[in-house]
Amino acid sequence: MANSGSFRKGVKKPNQGKHGPPKASLAAREAIARFVDGNAERLQGWLDQIAERDGPRAAFQCVVDLIEFHVPKLARRELVGVEDGPLELIVSWQDRG
Repeated sequence: MANSGSFRKGVKKPNQGKHGPPKASLAAREAIARFVDGNAERLQGWLDQIAERDGPRAAFQCVVDLIEFHVPKLARRELVGVEDGPLELIVSWQDRG
């Protein structure tokens, strides 16, 4: 009989696995958040300068690059229909009379 503490393929123990980002990542995000919050007016000025010099697309890319470090990335998930075809959404209303 196997010991209850032995490894069994495909079976996880309670609380095993990832439990959020490491403390260093959280500390870095908090530091970036404090920087952004404390320099909002200056950041706007810098973005205005970038937009004037390189165009609005470049300024927007700077915002996107900054947000990437400030907000955790969300997983992208593509929804598909039957056999990887287009997703069909059917909406109907019921008569409540």
